[in-house]
Amino acid sequence: MGPNDPDNPKSWSKAYRWYITMFSAILVLNATFASSAPTGVLPQLIEKFGFSVEVAKLTISLFVVGYCVGPLLWGPLSEQFGRKPVFIGSFFAYTAFQLGCALSQNTASILVFRFLGGTFAAAPLANSGAVMSDIWDAETRGTALALFALAPFAGPTLGPTVSGFMGVAGVSWRWVFWLLTLFAGACLVFIVLTLPETYAPVILVKRAQRLRKETGDTRYWAPLERNKMALSQRISHVLGRPFVLLFREPMLFVMTLYMSFVYGVMYLLFEAFPIVFAEGHGFNAGESGLTFIPIFVGSVFAVIVYLFYFNPRYARLMKEFAPHPVPPEYRMEVCMLASPIYTISFFWFAWTSYPSISYWAPLMAGFPMGFAIIFLFLGLINYAIDAYLFVAASALSAMTVARSTFGAGFPLFATQMYEKLNPRWATTLLGFIALLMTPIPFILRVYGHKIRRHSKFAPTNTGPAPPPKPTEKPNQIV
Repeated sequence: MGPNDPDNPKSWSKAYRWYITMFSAILVLNATFASSAPTGVLPQLIEKFGFSVEVAKLTISLFVVGYCVGPLLWGPLSEQFGRKPVFIGSFFAYTAFQLGCALSQNTASILVFRFLGGTFAAAPLANSGAVMSDIWDAETRGTALALFALAPFAGPTLGPTVSGFMGVAGVSWRWVFWLLTLFAGACLVFIVLTLPETYAPVILVKRAQRLRKETGDTRYWAPLERNKMALSQRISHVLGRPFVLLFREPMLFVMTLYMSFVYGVMYLLFEAFPIVFAEGHGFNAGESGLTFIPIFVGSVFAVIVYLFYFNPRYARLMKEFAPHPVPPEYRMEVCMLASPIYTISFFWFAWTSYPSISYWAPLMAGFPMGFAIIFLFLGLINYAIDAYLFVAASALSAMTVARSTFGAGFPLFATQMYEKLNPRWATTLLGFIALLMTPIPFILRVYGHKIRRHSKFAPTNTGPAPPPKPTEKPNQIV
């Protein structure tokens, strides 16, 4: 499709594309909010079902485990059948399983429904980033992703706050799941009524089908229609491509490892913060939920800085590199700033977490942590999309599966780690792991282009050379 083709998603009005962007972010917010929402009513669940604290934590972990399964289907399936059908089918099932949680009468039912709910809620995690690449060019996609990036981390931080105050107010735990059901159902209605198909190959298939029907000429066809595969090949393609990308692409593997650690720590904090603030400073469940707000505020500040400094800077680079794209390695600059800040925030939180020290000291460590998390997310996601543009959904699916594995696993050992080591040394241990990963953005910035030269999936193969001067012709083919 040409740049002025009315069917080309990149040619739609900016207002419409911004609506799609914001709505895609809301879908992700819905899914991530649901992941942590039971946190504030875990005592009620323990009382109702009589299970242990460890089993109660599974209501969160199993939902996130669903994130590991879902992207294996939703990302590649969206590249075969389109984004909208996947969103509709997955959100219909997701809404139904939220309803199942609200009506659960035993331990097995609520745990199974939480796992299945997470599996189908993973669709926006896998595909919303791909929608951004469908509708925006590289210059504007940075702005869109900056606003979109709040959703994956705002949801988990808001969930404990909302459910915590619901629990303190004496509201039944079932109403937490009724709230999630209503939220998911409303999103499903808007998906059906307002979300268009954005994947260009599927749009071309629909155009070819329409032309064949209108003209009777069977010579009209779309490339995706000619890409016929047997059922076994299709299954292998759908389920296997994310893993093929993850394990054959070293730079994707390293980025995924870093992002997975960041994501796992986010869910680990749901167990660590109550130990520091509830046991150490006497906060109730609602007040403990509020301790996540500095992380959210830091995330918002990071988006503002990105929009008003880094994104205009990238826009200038696009003009300097024109007519060629800016090499993906320039996306690492925000990560180079964020990775040291992220590491420092652990040591800040660790050694101010004594009960004798004002709770404001460890609380404010969440601000630089949230700031760094968003910058790392933006840099790594933008790099993955730029480097793997034509298989972006599968690359993002691989990243989602891996980080969700960490997100599901970290809370299960968090309490034991913080009780055995105490909050100071447990958080310091995380800080040293973050320190080991700090050089990753710097290495990718310098050597990423050399690694991409050996890639079978990255469409670019040159490095981040300085942009040409205005009087010179570009000597880089990107």
